[in-house]
Amino acid sequence: MALVVPGVRPVRRRAVRRRGTFTPLILLAPAMLWLTVFFVVPTFSLASQSLQTGDIDNGFVFAWEFQNYASALGRYWPQFLRSLLYAGTATVITLLLGFPLAWFMAHRSGKFKTMLLVLVIAPFFTNFLIRTLAWQVILTDQGWVSNVFRATGITGVLHWLGMVPNDSLMGSPFAVIAGLAYNFLPFMVLPLYTSLERLDLRFLDAAGDLYANGWQTFWKVIWPLSLPGVVSGTLLTFIPAAGDYINSKLLGNTQTVMIGQVIDSQFLRVLDYPLAAALSFILMATIIFMVSLYVRAAGTEELV
Repeated sequence: MALVVPGVRPVRRRAVRRRGTFTPLILLAPAMLWLTVFFVVPTFSLASQSLQTGDIDNGFVFAWEFQNYASALGRYWPQFLRSLLYAGTATVITLLLGFPLAWFMAHRSGKFKTMLLVLVIAPFFTNFLIRTLAWQVILTDQGWVSNVFRATGITGVLHWLGMVPNDSLMGSPFAVIAGLAYNFLPFMVLPLYTSLERLDLRFLDAAGDLYANGWQTFWKVIWPLSLPGVVSGTLLTFIPAAGDYINSKLLGNTQTVMIGQVIDSQFLRVLDYPLAAALSFILMATIIFMVSLYVRAAGTEELV
């Protein structure tokens, strides 16, 4: 039996249900419009441009020119592989550096937690280009880093690994990877911190009560519970690092060119728009494919 209040008109359930049906669509409309205008439309435009033929003087016409993709892979596959290798190496380095830092910030920093978070975010207040240029000063041949590396034999090890062509750290794969790891380290630390902060430390006590040592506790308890943050951090680091061209241009040489640098050159200097679009589309498709496999292999979709 419905409750009727004097002076108040009853609300029809059908009207409430209908209004609730359209509310999510109304709330999603601005985001969907933004994605359509700035993502979907440019993606289709890029795909169309990659199938064009012609030149800058006579113009470009759409001609289903799939040869652009074959030409892009045939000419620039070393840069593709180099980009994936450099980005993957930088991602592993940021994970190794960022996990202990995120753990310390989440559970050991005490009243300094806010200050450490500010220090992690502080590089974002400086332009990306300026931060990369600073590494030219840090890795100069007369700098203290180069002197320490030569004195301790680290330069020799890097040369044996093929990371530096000679005694100079600048203009080497090591400099490019170091720049990538530095610039994208906050993208790894912040998701890890968010995930580790939610970890209940009583799980660690329970593992100790079950006679688990430090390594077993980490591998069986901490690592699985932090996996959402690990997946998020690695994706946020690897994806922009694979397409980066600033670090390879400013810190590398002609033997460390990444695919982002090639795309930039094809678009702005060579003016071969179809080839540049094909390179961009191949890079995007490769990253999407690798990310899909990685997320499925990681066994989690709960990204932070």
